[in-house]
Amino acid sequence: MRLHRLDVTAFGPFGGSQSVDFDALSAAGLFLLHGPTGAGKTSVLDAVCYALYGSVPGARQSGQGLTLRSDHAPPGTRTAVTLDLTVAGRRLEITRQPPWERPKKRGTGTTVDKAQSWLREYDAVTGAWKDLSRSHQEIGEEVTQLLGMSREQFCQVVLLPQGDFAAFLRADAEKRGKLLGRLFETHRFAEVEERLAERRRATEADVREGDAALLADAHRMQQAAGDAMELPELRPGDPGLAEAVLSAAAVARGTAREQLTVAGCRLAAAESAQAAADRALDGVREVARLQRRFTEARERARRLEERAGAHQEAQARMERSRKAEAVAPALELRDEADAEHRRAATVEAHARAALPDTLADASAAGLAAAARRAAEELGGLESARRAEQRLAGLAAERADLDRQERADDDVLGETEAWLADWDTARAVLQARIDAAQEAAGRAEQLDARREPARQRLAAARTRDQLARDTEAAQRQALASRQAALAARAHWLELKEQRLNGIAAELAANLRQGEPCAVCGATEHPAPARKVAGHVDRAAEERALADHQRAEERHTEDERRLGTVREALAAATAEAGDAPTDRLAAEAEQLEDEYARARRDASALHAVREELRAAEEEHARRTDARQQAALRAASRVARRDALDRERVTLEEELTQARGGFGSVAERAAQLERQAARLTEAAEAARTAEDTAQRLKDADARLADAAYRAGFETPAAAAAALLDDDTHRELQRRLDDWATEQAAVRAVLAEADTVAAAERPPVDVAAAEDAAATAGRLVRDAASARDAAARRCAELDRLSARAATGVRRLAPLREEHDRVARLAALTAGTSADNERRMRLESYVLAARLEQVAAAATVRLKRMSSGRYTLVHSDDRTGRGRSGLGLHVVDAWTGRERDTATLSGGETFFASLALALGLADVVTDEAGGVRLDTLFIDEGFGSLDEQTLDEVLDVLDSLRERDRSVGIVSHVADLRRRVHAQLEVVKGRSGSTLRLSGAG
Repeated sequence: MRLHRLDVTAFGPFGGSQSVDFDALSAAGLFLLHGPTGAGKTSVLDAVCYALYGSVPGARQSGQGLTLRSDHAPPGTRTAVTLDLTVAGRRLEITRQPPWERPKKRGTGTTVDKAQSWLREYDAVTGAWKDLSRSHQEIGEEVTQLLGMSREQFCQVVLLPQGDFAAFLRADAEKRGKLLGRLFETHRFAEVEERLAERRRATEADVREGDAALLADAHRMQQAAGDAMELPELRPGDPGLAEAVLSAAAVARGTAREQLTVAGCRLAAAESAQAAADRALDGVREVARLQRRFTEARERARRLEERAGAHQEAQARMERSRKAEAVAPALELRDEADAEHRRAATVEAHARAALPDTLADASAAGLAAAARRAAEELGGLESARRAEQRLAGLAAERADLDRQERADDDVLGETEAWLADWDTARAVLQARIDAAQEAAGRAEQLDARREPARQRLAAARTRDQLARDTEAAQRQALASRQAALAARAHWLELKEQRLNGIAAELAANLRQGEPCAVCGATEHPAPARKVAGHVDRAAEERALADHQRAEERHTEDERRLGTVREALAAATAEAGDAPTDRLAAEAEQLEDEYARARRDASALHAVREELRAAEEEHARRTDARQQAALRAASRVARRDALDRERVTLEEELTQARGGFGSVAERAAQLERQAARLTEAAEAARTAEDTAQRLKDADARLADAAYRAGFETPAAAAAALLDDDTHRELQRRLDDWATEQAAVRAVLAEADTVAAAERPPVDVAAAEDAAATAGRLVRDAASARDAAARRCAELDRLSARAATGVRRLAPLREEHDRVARLAALTAGTSADNERRMRLESYVLAARLEQVAAAATVRLKRMSSGRYTLVHSDDRTGRGRSGLGLHVVDAWTGRERDTATLSGGETFFASLALALGLADVVTDEAGGVRLDTLFIDEGFGSLDEQTLDEVLDVLDSLRERDRSVGIVSHVADLRRRVHAQLEVVKGRSGSTLRLSGAG
């Protein structure tokens, strides 16, 4: 992978558009990216990572709260990053734009544009760029596939963060394993371990479940067999469990079958005795039944004799009722005719009561003639009635015209008054519109001043807080400096004391007859003795460790103090020297003035709407005044026509009214008279007809009663029975006849008579004997069924247990095999002597490759003194595999990497980072990395070591690589000629290229 060009706009500290020509920088092989603290050196690397993967390095983002968009960018400029690079032989251009909150094009407020990405490829044949994709996901997958590295691997291999590798160098095995696992993606081996562990737990659960089921079946068989089965104390997983269960089950099944045979024989004997008892009971019950039947029949015959007289009387009454039924139709017709005649007479009397006295005794024909005369007179008044109705309509229309005239007069009066004030009202509304427009302009001016005032106030508050933080940081830095000096003095004092007493330490190891390590003598007549307060090596090393920790704390406090001072300077430059309280008061006053102006300007739309409505009302009232004048002229003409028509109608109606107040009153009187006469005539005719029908019905009734044998119609009516009485009387006659026939039939039965002649039988004794026999049968059947169920249950459970034993055999074999593999990969097996997990084994191989690759450069940086080696020794009870030691050629000893000094730690971690980059590159498929960046750490090197490190980095050009050093160390500006400087300013940072070919 080789970078060609990077373009950034409104990204991080860069407020405008900046470009980096990596081709020019790479020509020198080694280039320097420098600038003051906080200028944005690391932001250049963040832009490269963001262009490739759509996100910045995770550590920097979470640690510094990085935001992509620059605070210095103009509101209308969108953040964008474009990277031109060559990877896997393809020239690509990637452009990314993060989400952007921009001002709305219409109206006020803001809106959010979505993130966008573009991927283009240069076509060497046509010499033009062609679009490949605009999908975030597709571009990310394409870049990851071409580079062969995830974002974490890229940031660790290409950007080479030295702080991370210094921590890696001193880390324990667990932390080192996490980093290596993330870089080499060995999680699949951890997944294999977990999968085997899960499989072991699953197979173990299956085996235990099978054993538990087998034991449950054994306990069920024991419950079913009772005392016939003995089961030893067993648990899931016990050896011989299956054989013990199957053997006990076989014994229980044999005993159960013997018990079933005995129970069957007992049941057969009991059933035979029950059959004999049941037959005897049936015979006794039959004789008792016949004896009771004969006694009940004799009692029923006696009761029939007692009711014989009542039966004969009911028969006679039923016979007279059948004769009277022939007269019933004539009786019904006579009753209907009589009721109809009485109703007609009542109606006639009521109708004649409403007639004048002159017509009270008139016949039906006379009443009909009078009704016809009244109807003819009523017909002659029809024309006069229409004229009278028209006259009433003329009066109503005249009154309506008067109401309209009064309404128009009211409207005209109101309209004239409103139009008289029109000019004044319009002038007032126009003045309000002018005032609102002026307020809107004032609000716009105040709004432009609000944001700078808020920013300056925020900067002043930040300035005050940072001033307090600066004082606290100064106190902390001073305290840590004093602590570091004290720790150094203590360490040097202990070191001097130890050197003075080193002879006592050497003498402690002397043995009689063994040569001295200093002089070689085998006799030791006067070895040195330890004095009080002797300092050993462990005490000196503890003091050295305390001194190093104190120095690190002091360095961290100084770095923090510098960061706070830079932030304070930036906040002071933006806020000035004005007090915060005064800036807050000015901002609050500006907000109040802006709110008042907005409030006054907000009435503009409402006043304009009010003026428009008033103009529409003016036009409407002018038109209404004209329409009212036209309607007044039309009403005058219509009123004259109505007066002429009214005079004509009055003359016509004077003659038609007669002596009544109106034609309608006279017509109503004639209608009532004609109706009464017609009703009376109809009622008289109806009464005459019903009287004749009643006379005819009386004659037919007398004739029917004589033919039926009754002296009078009243006697025939008395002999009739209603339906309920008839049904009850017939039921009594039928019941008597049925009971008589049944009694005669029973008394004629030969077996009943024969049973009556025998002595009474004892049914209770026979029933007791049968019940006893039945109880014995039920007990025997229950015993036989229980034995059968026991046999069936034992057979079923035995078959299921045998099936479970066959099914468990392969499960147990699989569990043993999986358990051995899981223990081996988890490092808990006795076969795994170093207790090394599978993932740790793979990572150990990778760490061994990294140590070998790092040693090539570390030897050169340290002038052949140091070598990195991988160690898989166990520490205490822990597991082995990820140890990392350094071999010091001056002493020939292997020691922990944590004992290296600050400068030694830097070039050791740099060598480790370069070696890791080579191994990860090979792991990713051999993707060539032509551009690398090294971020900070050079300030801890002396001049000679710095030359050696730069020689190593410069040697990377032999493989056609370019290395960018990110540092603010001043000495590097003299040693590295190709430079990219980040210049910090109040309006944002800018980039400046110098010394590049």
